[in-house]
Amino acid sequence: MSHPDISENSIKTNGAAAGHGFGTAPVFLASVSTILGAILYLRFGYAVAHTGLAGTLLIILLAHSVTIPTALAIAEIATNRRVEGGGAYFIISRSFGTTIGGAIGITLFFSQAISVGFYMIAFAKAFEVLMPYWTSVLGDTYRIQYVSVPGTLALAALVLTRGAKVGVGMLWGVAVVIGASLILFWMGSAPAGQAPASIGLLERIGARDPFMLVFATVFPAFTGMAAGVGLSGDLANPRRSIPLGVLAATIVGMVIYVLVAIKLAASATPEVMASNEFVMADIAVWGPIIYIGLGCAALSSAVGSILVAPRTLQALGADNIFPAARLNDYLSTGRGKTNEPFNATLITAALAIVTVALGNIDMVARIISMFFLATYGALCLISFLEHFAARPSYRPSFRSKWYVSLLGFVMCVFLMFQMYPFYAFMAVLLMMGTYYWLRAHRHADDLAAIFTGVMTQATRYSQIKLQKTRQQVRSDEWRPSVIMVNGRTFSRSSPMQFLSWICHRYGVGTYLHFIPGQLSPETYRESRKFQTKLIDLVEARRSAIYVDTMISPSMRSALAQALQIPGVSGVENNSILFEFSDHDPIDVLEEVTDGCRMADAARINSFILRHGEHFFGSRATIDIWLTWHDYQNANLMILIAYILLGTADWERAEIRIYAAFPKSDVDSQRARLTEMIQTGRLPISEKNLRIIPTTTDVDFDQLVENRSAGTDLVVLGFTEERLAAKGAELFHRHQKLRDVLFVSAKEQIVIE
Repeated sequence: MSHPDISENSIKTNGAAAGHGFGTAPVFLASVSTILGAILYLRFGYAVAHTGLAGTLLIILLAHSVTIPTALAIAEIATNRRVEGGGAYFIISRSFGTTIGGAIGITLFFSQAISVGFYMIAFAKAFEVLMPYWTSVLGDTYRIQYVSVPGTLALAALVLTRGAKVGVGMLWGVAVVIGASLILFWMGSAPAGQAPASIGLLERIGARDPFMLVFATVFPAFTGMAAGVGLSGDLANPRRSIPLGVLAATIVGMVIYVLVAIKLAASATPEVMASNEFVMADIAVWGPIIYIGLGCAALSSAVGSILVAPRTLQALGADNIFPAARLNDYLSTGRGKTNEPFNATLITAALAIVTVALGNIDMVARIISMFFLATYGALCLISFLEHFAARPSYRPSFRSKWYVSLLGFVMCVFLMFQMYPFYAFMAVLLMMGTYYWLRAHRHADDLAAIFTGVMTQATRYSQIKLQKTRQQVRSDEWRPSVIMVNGRTFSRSSPMQFLSWICHRYGVGTYLHFIPGQLSPETYRESRKFQTKLIDLVEARRSAIYVDTMISPSMRSALAQALQIPGVSGVENNSILFEFSDHDPIDVLEEVTDGCRMADAARINSFILRHGEHFFGSRATIDIWLTWHDYQNANLMILIAYILLGTADWERAEIRIYAAFPKSDVDSQRARLTEMIQTGRLPISEKNLRIIPTTTDVDFDQLVENRSAGTDLVVLGFTEERLAAKGAELFHRHQKLRDVLFVSAKEQIVIE
């Protein structure tokens, strides 16, 4: 899928070259230091206390059933196109278009910007150990805003003045500190009097929080794997560094969290872990390293987020996602040779300040959980759809599996609605609303392009499967597969309308507009114009039929071609519809009779619609006339009438059956038809079944006209033999009737 509104260098502004040329290590460090962040130090003891070791391991498993498929999806999408600045947004938008990318990117930006505030709140938590000194010196109660607000301002100032290079430089030092804190924690032992008797998988406190509440609180711990993706514009080889760095960080993080959970369960009772937020400091060989590790991890996570979020916003502006041109210019403008997103960083810092002002780490964590789950679910869904769309333009060098992406999407949706159904619904509504807003603003429907590919593949598979089975359809499972070739499409509306009715719910209709002549560039261009008009016409009428054009030297050659091609559903056409008007010249009727003979040769059912000015009247009555000489048509005639009743236009109509038989057969035929109506569950009242005794002296034409002259649609049967004997005159009978459908059945259809 190409996107002409996106240039390869759209993220580069003012002619500046973008990027620092980093390798894989910064991607891994940014991701893993965000994964091993505030939640690890502050809330993992809480998780083990409230859900037990088994519950915590289940949380890790559930969380990674989301993050691993998402990491694989990101790795796959990142290797599909040349990656520049903008992180996950750039990767998504270049693969799937800016409408999808914008809907996900805006949500992603908010989750990243709020994360800055979340991590700065956690950073301030590391200073709670100094509360007694704070109170004794200043005489005031310590509040985390005293550190988080100025800390956020200082961080923003540092990034604004020094750029990404200083942030990446910090990651190495942070990684060393986090590693040291974890080693000293694992080397430690339980505080005196606090050790559990044994490691209990199900040991937990009595008054505990619900499992999903605990999950929502700690889930942000596992979402940091996308942090490194935001450095895409600063990487020397993003197609290699992003998959390698992201997947390595995700796996390393999962292993560490499992080991931390086991160590906590082995070193402290649930009651201690529930009451002591810094239980890891009591267990570690040297307690202060945990506070230092928390501060460094929280600060590095905040740095990672404040580096990533502005680049996402800058890329959104560069692609003119927002409706105001000045806003897009402001957001996309970078500074210096490395195109630092100065303006976007200011907006990110403002959102972070609002977040830290809230001060409640658990509430912010739950908000972030919802944003990340919505974003990750969308990524996995698109990756899943791309596997089935099989578009040639989607050629990633790294491929995930479709079932892994599907698992990630299902788990995201499941967990969102398990945690906070209302907020989950609002998050999905927000993302969908953003998509439709962008679609209207940009006049592009990227999702439709993916679904078109998916439907094309599904159709291809189903058609091949249907052809391979080669099984005869059971006579009681018959459904119409009707083709029509007509050159009078735009001068009359009854034929196409009737085709859409009989194929509305139960069947498949193919309408071919006939263009006489030889295939040439001129006639082909003309056919494409007609096809566009046909599609617009069908859409305006809300008809469920497939339309196309056919260029052929004559109607006879066009019919010969049409009778040999399969239906659009992959099933062979079993019926053909012809039409003529009361006012058509005789050559049109000769064309119809010639077509019927060709259909007979192909053993295809023939429907001939004779129509006039009535246009099916009020669609209140359908009369079916059965006779002894064409009784093989009876079941198809009745079934077509029943199918018409399934449409909105005919749903209030009643079917009347008139059966003309010799007097000697009246009783047996009445019993036969009554049983068929009852066992076949047909909506035909017994009072509307009328058996008419006839003799050779009865004028059948007059009989039909006397009873059905005011009927909206009359259904009559005919046979191949009678057509050969009567010719076109056969369809000129019953001139006092309004709209008439002549039916000739070539299949044995059972109603039971």
